[in-house]
Amino acid sequence: MSTKPMKPLPKQQVQVDLKDADTMKCQKCENSIFIQGYVIKRISAIVSPTGKEVIAPIQVFNCGNCGEMLPMKELDELI
Repeated sequence: MSTKPMKPLPKQQVQVDLKDADTMKCQKCENSIFIQGYVIKRISAIVSPTGKEVIAPIQVFNCGNCGEMLPMKELDELI
C-alpha cells in the first residue's frame, strides 16, 4: 500500500438546458423580472454561537414591477 497522496478525481459537469426550466413569475402581477434584496436579521448574543450579537443578511428576490417578495419555502420560516 502506498503512502503517496492520491490525486482527486476530476469533477463531472452536468449539462443543463435552461430551455427546459420553468420561468418563475410574480404571484401578484405575473412579472418575470426580479430584483435582489436582503432581509436583515439580528441574532441575540444569548443564542449566537459566538456569544456576540450577530447581524445576518438573508438574500431574497422582489418583483421588479410590484415589489412582491418571491416566496421560497426555505425562507418562509426565516422571514
